[in-house]
Amino acid sequence: MPPATSSRLVALDVSQPLWDRVFTVAPLVVIGSQEADGTYDLAPKHMAMPLGWGSYFGFICTPRHHTYQNIRRTGCFTVSFAKPDQILATSLTAAPRCDDDHKPALLSLPTVQAQTIDGVFLQDAYLCLECELDRIVDGFGDNSLIAGRILAAQVDEAALRHSERDDQDLLHQSPLLVYLSPRRYAALYHSQSFPFHEGFQR
Repeated sequence: MPPATSSRLVALDVSQPLWDRVFTVAPLVVIGSQEADGTYDLAPKHMAMPLGWGSYFGFICTPRHHTYQNIRRTGCFTVSFAKPDQILATSLTAAPRCDDDHKPALLSLPTVQAQTIDGVFLQDAYLCLECELDRIVDGFGDNSLIAGRILAAQVDEAALRHSERDDQDLLHQSPLLVYLSPRRYAALYHSQSFPFHEGFQR
């Protein structure tokens, strides 16, 4: 059977930003890094994901940002997966810098010290990763991929999957914060099992 055509598809100008024209679902994480003066920076990122099935995690950043500069200098970073009730705290990590090049809004945020690297997490995040820099891949336009190897991970027991707990019950009790790019967010309480075809293997 030949492929069908759809009169509902609209061509987009790929010379313009595509990702402002449609909604896409992404995680919303807070990346922690250490400034040159020893203080800590926190910044929200949504272009972030595991890199494969092993212990690697990456996110998109720009060399203009302190996050990029700090990680290139120190060789490590933290990742905090915030809960839906932490949306205000997550928003504050995006506050602009003052004349002294610091974010005063961060002083009001409770943090927790990392265990294996010099860094902090957003307090009460449900998943916390401590990463050492594996590589930076520049050249995605003005952006770069920062890839790290996970050295340590901690999870809120309420968010931990295990065989004796139904996945839907877990999500209902511990919903996930997701970013609906551009500029919206949602709390994910409900899910369904994906209908994998018989014989599917990852």
